[in-house]
Amino acid sequence: MNITIYCVGHLKERYWKDAVDEYLKRLKAYANVEIVEVDDVPLKDGDSEANETIAKSKECLPILKKIKENAYLCALDLNKKEVTSPEFSDELMDMLSRGGANLSFVIGGSLGLSDEIKKRANRSLSFSKLTFPHQMMRVILLEQIYRAFKIARHEPYHK
Repeated sequence: MNITIYCVGHLKERYWKDAVDEYLKRLKAYANVEIVEVDDVPLKDGDSEANETIAKSKECLPILKKIKENAYLCALDLNKKEVTSPEFSDELMDMLSRGGANLSFVIGGSLGLSDEIKKRANRSLSFSKLTFPHQMMRVILLEQIYRAFKIARHEPYHK
């Protein structure tokens, strides 16, 4: 099983990197997980909505170019269906099955995802209606993928 997580922005802080490394280590028993980072586009405070739309497209274009044609893509979009951890476990197993064991996730930057990415996505999910920093969302996604495998295999971890 291969899971690729495409992320807008780069982790700079050591504590985020350490958390990501911990979950990547744990996930080795279940899947090959790769993180692909792309640059975010800086904007000025008060930039127009049109400039924000352009920035989202510029951020997501490199992701669209890198996504394998046969990969099943799940977009993390706070405007979509929220799922519980057990529901996400079921969704993850279904997405891996549909993607022929090639699954990709995409996490947008502070502006969210472009319409192009949303259209390419085979599925879109929300982990919460709360807004999280995209660096934190990367850790949350990895933890939930780990939890999902544990749930699917009836292994202790999820309570």
